[in-house]
Amino acid sequence: MSEFPFFYNRVSPTTWVHLSSLLTIAVFFKFSRFWSVRNLDLLCLIAIAPGLLAVQYGHAVNDEAIQRAVQTAGYIWVYAGTLIFLIRMLIDPMMVRRPLLEPNLSAGGLTFLGIALFVFLMANVLTGNPAPDSKPTPNVAAANPSGAAAVVAAADRAAREGPGYPPLFHLPNIITQDMSVLSPAAKAAAASQPPPLRGPVDLLASRVVIILLHLAVVVGLVLIGYWHFDNAKTGIAAALLYLLIPYTAETFGYLRHVLPAVPLVYAVLAYRRPLLAGLFIGLAIGLSYYPIFLLPLWLSFYWQRGLLRFIGGLIPSLAVLVGILALLAADQAAFVADVKQMFGWTFPQMTPANFEGFWQFNLDPVYRLPVLAACIALAGTMAIWPAQKNLGTLMSCSAALMLANQFWNGHQGGLYVAWYLPLLLLTVFRPNLEDRVALSVLGDGWFSRRRPQLRIERAA
Repeated sequence: MSEFPFFYNRVSPTTWVHLSSLLTIAVFFKFSRFWSVRNLDLLCLIAIAPGLLAVQYGHAVNDEAIQRAVQTAGYIWVYAGTLIFLIRMLIDPMMVRRPLLEPNLSAGGLTFLGIALFVFLMANVLTGNPAPDSKPTPNVAAANPSGAAAVVAAADRAAREGPGYPPLFHLPNIITQDMSVLSPAAKAAAASQPPPLRGPVDLLASRVVIILLHLAVVVGLVLIGYWHFDNAKTGIAAALLYLLIPYTAETFGYLRHVLPAVPLVYAVLAYRRPLLAGLFIGLAIGLSYYPIFLLPLWLSFYWQRGLLRFIGGLIPSLAVLVGILALLAADQAAFVADVKQMFGWTFPQMTPANFEGFWQFNLDPVYRLPVLAACIALAGTMAIWPAQKNLGTLMSCSAALMLANQFWNGHQGGLYVAWYLPLLLLTVFRPNLEDRVALSVLGDGWFSRRRPQLRIERAA
């Protein structure tokens, strides 16, 4: 990255943690209200960074015992922060008093700082190298297996990657931090191997897609602040904090981290249009699976008004994604395997060798089952609690469910902060939104024009 910006050297992850933490406190910390909930939220966001660094450092250590100890400590730290935020999001609907606590910087200063941060993060993606955990396809036969080979390949991919949208697993991730996720021995082995058979178009497409996704999150946060919070400065502040925290700089080039965040943000943005909200929720479920736990919450929000329109957007979006799988699949067996991975139609993995992260070497995988059951119970509870759902509870409870998914995810669960970060930031900065309920903000529906005539005919 020495070419753009001119003679610029990347900031090391540990140095950026200190700089961004100090800048976060300077811009957002309310020194006049030291014990406010806003300040506690900021401190918790900053406190997650050491755990993420410990996990990242554990990958770079060559000694297996030290690697395991450091990563275990890092994951426990991250899980502790995730649990705190889960409790915070669950009690947020009961916090009625929400005074306006604006940042310590003007809207122009926030915008300038946000644009500058995005430019540097974008430059890291454009000049970064493909991540070593990318799994390029060596040849066409491996990329399009058929028959029994397709079933075996899909099962192996599902075991290694977990549920998700299969075509996206072929896009490479981009390293944006100097600390590599490979140990020195692994880096030497990787350097001795021939480069993968991947053209520059794949890398360019991945870079462009990642940048556009993060840009979409930033724009969505600003628009939510402007349209739904009636305060553009609040939206700009949420977008700036999204770019500023150390996690974003560390994982800015990883597609799977940011992918669910975009449709979830735009589902909140379009909540007054149930058809569009259903379309975005369907995209989130189809592309990353885990937002499927949000369905009871969103269906109950639109239960009294807008339910059919929400379902009318949800089902077609899923159908389109399934249709794309049908076009890309080599045969019926490959298509069925891809659909199963897309919707997670499989028994939870019980082989530690297929896991990455906390469940790889800390606990018996059987303990994932009660954690998963608790997550399902929490999702089902959201259908009836809170009884009166508004836009505020929609954001906080959606964040809570995405937080809960971190605990049973066997593929680096706990590290996907971006899954809930935009919704969490919106909850932190939001005003009182008790009046934003479906009955008051939505229209009568598709058949509202016919209802008066039907009443007249029945009366006659």
